[in-house]
Amino acid sequence: MIIRESVNIGGKEITLETGRIAKQANGAVLIGIEETVLLVTAVASSSPRDVDFFPLTCDFLEKTYAGGKIPGGFFKREAKQRDDEILTCRLMDRPIRPMFTDGYRNETQLIATLLSADRINKPDVLALTGCSAALHISNIPFEGPLAGVRIGRVDGQFIAFPNMDEIAKGDMDIILAATREEIAMVEGGGKEISESDLVDALEFGHKAILPLLDLQDAMRKSLGRPKMEVVPKVKDEGLHAKVAELFGPKVDEATQIRTKQERYARIHELEQEVLGTLGEEYPDREKELLAAFGETKKKIVRRRIISKKERIDGRALTDVRPITCEVGLLPRVHGSALFTRGETQSIVAATLGVTSDEQRRDGLYDAEEWKKFMLHYNFPPYSVGETKFLRGPGRREIGHGALAERALEQVLPPHDEFPYTIRIVSEITESNGSSSMATVCGGCLSLMDAGVPITAPVAGIAMGLIQEGDDIAILSDILGDEDHLGDMDFKVAGTENGITSVQMDIKIQGLSREIMVQALEQARKGRLHILGRMTDTIPAPRADLSKYAPRITTFKVRPDQIRIIIGPGGKMIKGIVEQTGVDINVDDDGTVHLVSSDSVATAKAREIIEGLTKEATVGEIYEGTVARIVDFGAFVNILPNTDGLVHISELDWKRVESGEDVCKEGDTMKVKVISVESDTGKIRLSRKELIEKPEGWEERPPRERSGGDRDRGRSDRGRDRGSSSRGGSRGPRSQGDRRSGPPPRGGNRGSGNRNR
Repeated sequence: MIIRESVNIGGKEITLETGRIAKQANGAVLIGIEETVLLVTAVASSSPRDVDFFPLTCDFLEKTYAGGKIPGGFFKREAKQRDDEILTCRLMDRPIRPMFTDGYRNETQLIATLLSADRINKPDVLALTGCSAALHISNIPFEGPLAGVRIGRVDGQFIAFPNMDEIAKGDMDIILAATREEIAMVEGGGKEISESDLVDALEFGHKAILPLLDLQDAMRKSLGRPKMEVVPKVKDEGLHAKVAELFGPKVDEATQIRTKQERYARIHELEQEVLGTLGEEYPDREKELLAAFGETKKKIVRRRIISKKERIDGRALTDVRPITCEVGLLPRVHGSALFTRGETQSIVAATLGVTSDEQRRDGLYDAEEWKKFMLHYNFPPYSVGETKFLRGPGRREIGHGALAERALEQVLPPHDEFPYTIRIVSEITESNGSSSMATVCGGCLSLMDAGVPITAPVAGIAMGLIQEGDDIAILSDILGDEDHLGDMDFKVAGTENGITSVQMDIKIQGLSREIMVQALEQARKGRLHILGRMTDTIPAPRADLSKYAPRITTFKVRPDQIRIIIGPGGKMIKGIVEQTGVDINVDDDGTVHLVSSDSVATAKAREIIEGLTKEATVGEIYEGTVARIVDFGAFVNILPNTDGLVHISELDWKRVESGEDVCKEGDTMKVKVISVESDTGKIRLSRKELIEKPEGWEERPPRERSGGDRDRGRSDRGRDRGSSSRGGSRGPRSQGDRRSGPPPRGGNRGSGNRNR
């Protein structure tokens, strides 16, 4: 049976369909908004795996045919996932993973495939809702439903499912995933939005998804399959009690060791002691013994935080670990910083590049865009005292990098004011909680050290939550253990004035507005504390760039003058580059970028280009060269590629029969511009206004022309309109130029530069 239903949310119609496509999957739905459509499937193996974790895989596939596009590159087929696809995979995974029945261990795979893309409605939140719908109607033991919504704000009004144009106009872009009772995940950012506005946005989004939850419930009622039975392992209460009794005091003592490596070493010793002490009594049950030990540790740590308000490292709930900041760490780097907070540390480097360093984005929703700001996060194994093969960045690295990039992007100067490509790289050298927020802080310091004129410093902090019944404890600047053993991981980054990036994952039900408000206020105070330590180190961006950074000088020419700078086959621009050593890029709007660390060379290149594109001005006097003589006057080259006509009546005060009576080709002639026609660009020049009037000269009335004169005048005018100087060039706005068509878009913009 085919079911197809739609709901309208804020004027956007969202459609769910099942029963027609991918019928061999456990669950499959088509979900769409306007002309963006995804197929989302859920498949589970028939039997569980003998593992102590839930083997769930979430994938998002963007097919280029969905937008009427053929993949770039040599192979012409979709290959490895792009960063945006991986970020969507994370959006699917994070809220969905905790919602399966406890003890379920069957291999499960969720695949969202983008089949149709209108390039205006982003598909990520649809993939999230589609996963829930496919699981909800399937026999997989999923305790949903759940739905996702994107929240924007334009002119102070919240918008559900804003399209890309509305996102660009607004001041926030937040993704929310929630069930009827609880918020499960938050991801997004904004232009220094306040904490109260964020809470209001989340409440708005939570209400907006209710029709989607109703629709999923209705589909399950009509078509849903009975859920497969999960037989959880029976917990051996006696074993757990014995581990707690024998080792509880030792665990309590071990979990109060302040240093991470010493604490981990002692806990590992206790694990081996548990196996050695109880191994004979419980043979072949090592996993159960270690699970009981882990449960004991979790209960002890959580109970101590709730009852004594005492954390693993001895801090109070609101305390931030000791912070040290250094800038200018690396001498040849444009900007660098070392940020250390407790046992979390990051070396961050900022590099300033030019237009040719921009990253081309080739997705359906960012096609033909050039990325001018990049933040790359690296998490080497030595940062946690481990050994592991080095491979490319994983989903975690890409997700943490995107979170930090979003936080800093909001405070960068406009590109037309600071025309650099910026890359930040964060190398995590130590990790014990919230290395992504250390990246935000270190990244901000490196930008200021590089002299990037950011609008305000940015810092980040990770918040945690422990809830036991009605008792709660909100933790500032959480450790790795507090993240693992707690109920919330809430990362907030921003300036003194507001939030620029946020990421929240919730593990419990019933997170109230009061808890959210308290957590955000505590995060704000912690953020301000960290900002204070950062600005003590470097209070503002440096006034000058590093001596090793390129200098970019920009100015504008008319778009129709671009071809003059480029020259035939790029000959002119290559010649300027060879002559001056300055790298030159020209945008299609006529913006010229000169890149060099040599100010003299830059000035020379600018002088050449401005000379090529200079325009004649009425009243200006030029020393020109006679380019061609005609019966009715002479054409004089006054500027590169620019000729003007000196009519025979303007050659001399006395009567001149032909231009040859006054000059010959190649002569130097001083002339004055007497007119420039606005529609044709024709330039009229005068020589006689610059020479002395003969004594006793009197103006004579123009003589009446004979028919032959009139005929000659018509002939002269015809030649005037069609004539030009050598090579047919009469200047950038002559008729000959107009016939040659509009200035080229793309093509060679400089020696070795890419085709834009």
